[in-house]
Amino acid sequence: MPNFLRSLDVHRPLLRSAVMSSATTERRLHGAVFLFLYLLSGITSLAYEVLWIRMLSLQFGVSIFGVVVTVTAFMAGLGLGSLAGSLWGRRLRHPLRGFALLEGGVALFALVTPQLLRSLDGGLTAIAAGSGLSAWLGLQMLAVVLVLMLPAFAMGAGFPMILSAMRGSGVSLASIYGVNAIGGAVGALLPLWLLPAMGWLAGVQSVAAVGLLVAILAWLASLRLPRAGLGMETQERPPWRWLLIYGGIGVAALMLQIGWTRLFGMVLLRTEYVLAVILAIFLVGIGLGSLLARHMRAAWWFSVLPVIACGFALLSLWLLAPLSAWSEQTRFDSLFSALLQQGSAIVSLTLPVTLVLGAWLPLLTRRLGGGHHFGAWLYGANSLGAALGTLLAGFLLIPAIGTSATIVSGALLLLVLGLSWAPSRRWWLAVPLMSLLAWPVSRMPPVSALMPAAYAQAHSIYTHEDAISITHVIEREDGQRQLLADLRRMDASSDPTSVEAQMNQARLPLLLHPAPRSVLFLGLGTGISAAGSLPFPDLQRSAVELSQGAIVAARDYFTPVNGAVSQRLVLVRDDARHFLLSSTAHFDVIIGDLFHPDLVGRSALLSRQQFQRARARLSEGGIFVQWLAMNQFDTRNLDVVLRTFQRVFPDALLFVDGFRLALVGTRGDSGRNAINATAMLANLGRLGEEAASQATGGEGAWTWLGRYWGVVPASAGPVQDEWAPVIEYQLPGARYSGALDLSQLLADLLARRPPLEEAVQTLRVSERDYRRFERAYAATSLAFRSWVALLRQRPAESQRLLPLAYQANPDDRWIAFAMADGILGNMAAAQARGMSERQVLETVLRIRPDHAEALRRLWQMARDDGELALADEYRARLQKLSPLERRLLRPGDIVVSDLSPQ
Repeated sequence: MPNFLRSLDVHRPLLRSAVMSSATTERRLHGAVFLFLYLLSGITSLAYEVLWIRMLSLQFGVSIFGVVVTVTAFMAGLGLGSLAGSLWGRRLRHPLRGFALLEGGVALFALVTPQLLRSLDGGLTAIAAGSGLSAWLGLQMLAVVLVLMLPAFAMGAGFPMILSAMRGSGVSLASIYGVNAIGGAVGALLPLWLLPAMGWLAGVQSVAAVGLLVAILAWLASLRLPRAGLGMETQERPPWRWLLIYGGIGVAALMLQIGWTRLFGMVLLRTEYVLAVILAIFLVGIGLGSLLARHMRAAWWFSVLPVIACGFALLSLWLLAPLSAWSEQTRFDSLFSALLQQGSAIVSLTLPVTLVLGAWLPLLTRRLGGGHHFGAWLYGANSLGAALGTLLAGFLLIPAIGTSATIVSGALLLLVLGLSWAPSRRWWLAVPLMSLLAWPVSRMPPVSALMPAAYAQAHSIYTHEDAISITHVIEREDGQRQLLADLRRMDASSDPTSVEAQMNQARLPLLLHPAPRSVLFLGLGTGISAAGSLPFPDLQRSAVELSQGAIVAARDYFTPVNGAVSQRLVLVRDDARHFLLSSTAHFDVIIGDLFHPDLVGRSALLSRQQFQRARARLSEGGIFVQWLAMNQFDTRNLDVVLRTFQRVFPDALLFVDGFRLALVGTRGDSGRNAINATAMLANLGRLGEEAASQATGGEGAWTWLGRYWGVVPASAGPVQDEWAPVIEYQLPGARYSGALDLSQLLADLLARRPPLEEAVQTLRVSERDYRRFERAYAATSLAFRSWVALLRQRPAESQRLLPLAYQANPDDRWIAFAMADGILGNMAAAQARGMSERQVLETVLRIRPDHAEALRRLWQMARDDGELALADEYRARLQKLSPLERRLLRPGDIVVSDLSPQ
């Protein structure tokens, strides 16, 4: 026995070392399990957030409201939950089980969210008729915040519980916070695959399944791992001053995030991918910053970090114009390449700021010495501040002072609050220095600097920014004006060719209805489209436009080319979705304007639900026309839209106008039977000769009837649904991959066009008018074949087909202009055959008397040759055609419009 005791004494240090080594290994294993669980929790949390933002963007009709409301609800819920969890955590014997229950509860809530949101949508729709836009948005905001704060509260309460469970595991707060943030970055990107692959509903269910797995694993781990002691290290909280300062940093951080989302979404990632990518980049920086904080031991970091954050936030504005110009001129091989390169550009500008934001929490916690418990309090205060910052940025600062100034304000606020912890007051000298650097970039750069390739010589004559969009009216050197919404999307131009194309969007629907008395325009834009309705007498015009910038632009800057149409219609500032839901009025004709379907929040306007809302507002026999730009679609995605439209309008028809496609749906048997040649001729007959000519744009009824393209066939396949989006995730990839091949789309449409006899029967063309319809019908097909040949680099075939199309129907504006442009473009060849420049230009005018370029050159030639009377004649014709042409104006000239009905 003594020998055994002596042996035990000898080996006691070894045994103690073995026990300690085993305990260390077990502790590390426990820490790894906790980190893995919280990584998964971060993934699910941000996936929920992005998916819910996507759904709520449909609720609000425009993405910024969905983003602001969802982020506000999430951050407020996280903050309140973290503070509440800090108080509850001290009472829990099994904090990991509490975390498991919270994760499971959030997952179950996510599973019922689709039905909850549908019920919410139905309830709000029921009261939409009695509320204006502001009240409706406010009511939705309140309802959504109350609903989404519940799961966010549970997520926030899980943070202090996981901290309590990990006490004694040897894992630092920096590691916990950093790993969770990096998981959040993965979760933010996850919906980019889930949504196009399986739709919104299945996407939410998949994420909820992962959330339930996290809950089960956490519960099982709580049974196997040692139980944490009661409560956390301390029951105290950090000083109120520190909580308020760190809450203010949360305000500033979200001001930057909302501002960056707006700016980078405008100049770079202009698709449904923008929010997820920017949010992921933001979270990666926070996660890495938190992990790096373990190595920041010196006190001077509290002086340097605010200066770094402010400086790089301002640098992002200084580099905004070069970044935008680079994006404009760079051609990307694929969507992945575009996301990678543009995402890398964003990282280079924002990463230093987000690293600082991530490092602050663990640094402050370590400085306070309160351990994990203080971290939960600080996290809660920061999250509540972030919720306030989201509201301030989205609904107050951006509309009041602009996005650039909002970012400047956030940067300077970060600096001032961060320096409150600086050990030396000398660092406060950075405040006036940064203010000087901020002043030049507090206003957004001009369009000419942001897009030098397209608008180097243009200047802005009007800019309006609100929570919906940034609207510019720019004027080119020649005086022509363009309306830009969110910079890259050209809504319309005052150029004569563009004016006619826009007016055609009203002409076709009003010609197809036998006797229209009321028309609704879903989107006003410049008002030029609505001006196409002016020749129709006693027509009640209404328009819905959400953008205040567009409303002002149509009223004040495009009057010379829109016939002052704003004064001749009832204009409602509203979201089209809300208006169609809330209005009790019915309309003979409803016209859906052109838009870019791959941009954020736009594709919902091509959904089954939106088409149903439009159909419900049609009068018996009414017509709804949705316009599509062919160059924005490939065949697969066009088929999705056609299939969706046909499900709502079973007897839908197709018409074409140049490179635009008109989807025509009717309500009731009288509507289906009214679209025919006899009805169109009778409709024009009641107008009078001059008004009838204006109503058809001078092309005549048979040109428009000849643009008929057949019945939209029923087909199997996916449809565009608000709850299962398709095209907004396929179109960006198609655009970058080269699948948006206009020649292929035109060829596919040609192959689908019905034979002449079928068209004659559908449109009930009389035997007397058969030949005129045949010529117009054939001319459209020949023109399409010519354009396909031209796009496929077969100029000889194109030049052979186009004259045949012109001979068949010289009234067709598209064909005649193509002929005239071809002659003008071959000026050298004509002169080689002995024709003078003037003879070539006069030939062009014989084909199209309204050819602006030919008129402009003849005017200049007559003026240079001293033929002043002839020059004045050409000038008068050109000014009537293009009233904003600056080169034509003389001192004292007043620009007027000649678009009034005769």
